Amino acid sequence: MEMSENQERREGHFSRAVRAGKRTYFFDVKSTRGDEKYLTITESKRKFSNEEGKFYYEKHKLFLYKEDFEKFFRGLNESINFIETGEFPEDYGAIIGEKTESGEDISFEDLD
Repeated sequence: MEMSENQERREGHFSRAVRAGKRTYFFDVKSTRGDEKYLTITESKRKFSNEEGKFYYEKHKLFLYKEDFEKFFRGLNESINFIETGEFPEDYGAIIGEKTESGEDISFEDLD
């Protein structure tokens, strides 16, 4: 079965696998039908099923679109900085770029 040009582009432009202990992270750049590039980050862990007596892979996938890069990386960098230094960012507790109708920052408790 032959793939169309659009299906081929959606397969991926770039891929990088990073092995980290028992996990492997896959960073894949793909395109939407509208030819906008996006990033998928997949965490894959090898596990053993006692019921079936064999190994399987548990996968978790995150889709990250270009318009969210800045906010995502800011949150990631602030989190890494906190782990390394113990210092909270100035706007700790606020969701980056999100406010209520009255203009107040949304807290994590508001998301339940």
